Amino acid sequence: MGYIEGLPGDQMLLLPASVDDYVSAENPARFIATFVGELDLGELGFGRARPKSTARPGYDPADLLKLYLYAYLNRVLSSRCLAAEAGRNLEVMWLLGGLQPDFRTIADFRRVNVGAFKPLFRSFVLLCRRLDLFGRELVAVDGTRLKAVNSRRRNFTRQKLARWITIADERIEEYLTRLDRADQAETKAEGAIARAAVLTAKIARMRERRLRHSAMLAELMASGESQKSLTDPDARGMAMHPKVGVGYNAQIAVDARNKLIVEQQVTNAGNDLALLAQTAGAARELLGVERIAAVVDKGYYKGEDIAACETVGVIPYVARPERGPAIDQGYFGKDAFPYDAAQDCYTCPARQRLDPFSRLEKGGHCTIRYGNRQACRDCTLKPQCTSGTARTINRWEGEAVLDRMADRLATRPDILDRRRETVEHPFGSIKQWMNQGAFLTRGLASVNAEFSLTSIAYNLRRAITILGIPAMLQAMQT
Repeated sequence: MGYIEGLPGDQMLLLPASVDDYVSAENPARFIATFVGELDLGELGFGRARPKSTARPGYDPADLLKLYLYAYLNRVLSSRCLAAEAGRNLEVMWLLGGLQPDFRTIADFRRVNVGAFKPLFRSFVLLCRRLDLFGRELVAVDGTRLKAVNSRRRNFTRQKLARWITIADERIEEYLTRLDRADQAETKAEGAIARAAVLTAKIARMRERRLRHSAMLAELMASGESQKSLTDPDARGMAMHPKVGVGYNAQIAVDARNKLIVEQQVTNAGNDLALLAQTAGAARELLGVERIAAVVDKGYYKGEDIAACETVGVIPYVARPERGPAIDQGYFGKDAFPYDAAQDCYTCPARQRLDPFSRLEKGGHCTIRYGNRQACRDCTLKPQCTSGTARTINRWEGEAVLDRMADRLATRPDILDRRRETVEHPFGSIKQWMNQGAFLTRGLASVNAEFSLTSIAYNLRRAITILGIPAMLQAMQT
C-alpha cells in the first residue's frame, strides 16, 4: 500500500470562480469586514476617513484596520509579515479586495492613528454589551508588567548614574597612576609605548562616558524624574518576576461572567497603587450600570484610592495586606486591635483601651495615633507587642471606608478566588497563546494602541467561542 499522493504543481484544476468561495460563513474575516463597515472611522479618530479630492489616492483606513484586526486575531504582528500575507493569504485577499500595501504603509497606519485604537476597543465593548456578553455585576482588576523595547543596560536611575560616575572616577584615577608609572620608566621599550597609548585611549573613553552620565544625572535632577530610558523614553524599570526589567504596567478590568475585558490601559507606573478607581470607574461607565463591584489583589490597597471608588460608583473588595514594622518583627498586627467607632478607641490584646493622643498631616494625608502608655508600662503581653516603651496604632482619618470594605469581605470570602480565576485568564491568553509578553512599539501612546488591538483580538476570540460568527453577524444586522 502506497502513500496518499497529491497533485503535481502543473496540474490544471477547476478552482472556485471567486475568492469569496474560499471564505466560509463561519470565518472570522466575515465578521471583521462587517464590524469595520459599521464603524464611523472619522468619529473614532482615524485619519483620512474621508478621501481628499486632490493628490494621489491613498489606502482606505477601513482596509488597513481590517488587516490589523485580522492580524492580531491570528497572531501575525510584524508589518513585513502582514505585507507578505496580503499577497498569499486568501482570507486577507478577500478582506482587502486584492490590495497589497507595503510594510511601511501598514506600520505607518498604526503609528499615525495611535489615539484611535482605544475608542475602537470601546466600540467593540459596546457591541459585546449589546450581545449580552457581560454580567455587569462584578469586575476583576489586575495589572501585569510587559517588556518594552528597551534593555536594562539602556535604563538609568539616579543611583545607577551616581554609581557609574564613582566607578568612572576610580578607573580614571587608576589609569592615570599606571600612565604616570609608564612615563617615569627610564627605558622606553616599544611595548611600554604601546601600553601608554592604550591607557590614554581608555582614559579618553572613560572621561567621555563620565561626562555623558553626569549630563544625564543633571537632567534627571532638574526634571524631578527618577529614571531615564534611552531607547524608549517612556519605559520604566519595574519589578518583573523573577528579575527587574524595563517595561510598562498594563491594567485590565475583566467582567466575571465571560472573562471579557471591559477596560484597559497601559501606564509606566511601577506599582498598582492609585489605579483601581480610574480603571474600575471607566469599566462601570462602559457597562452602563450605576454601581458595580470590583475585586483586586493586595497590591491595590491604598486608602485614598479605595475611597475614590465609592465616589465613582465602584464597590471595592481589596484584601488588607499584612505589612508594617510590627508584622516584620513578629509582634501583634493591627488586626489584633479592634476599633470602636462609637468610642473612637482601640482595644489591645490585653483588653486595655487605646485613645487618640496626636495627629500627623503630611501631603494631605491625616493620621491619628492611638496609645496608652500607662497600660503598656506593666503589661505582661508587652514582649509580644512592642520593643519600645509603648505600643501605638496609626489610623488614617478616612479609615472608616476600609472598615466597611473589611466587613464586605467577611460576608463574601470567596470573592478573592473569583478574582484570580477571572483576571488571570486574559493575561495567560495574551502572554502565552497570543505571544504578547513584550511590546513591539515605543512610547506610551504607541504601546497603548498596541495593547488596545491585543485586547480587541482577545475579546473577539472569546465572543467567537461563546456565540459563533453566524450569531454575531445576525446580531449586528438587527
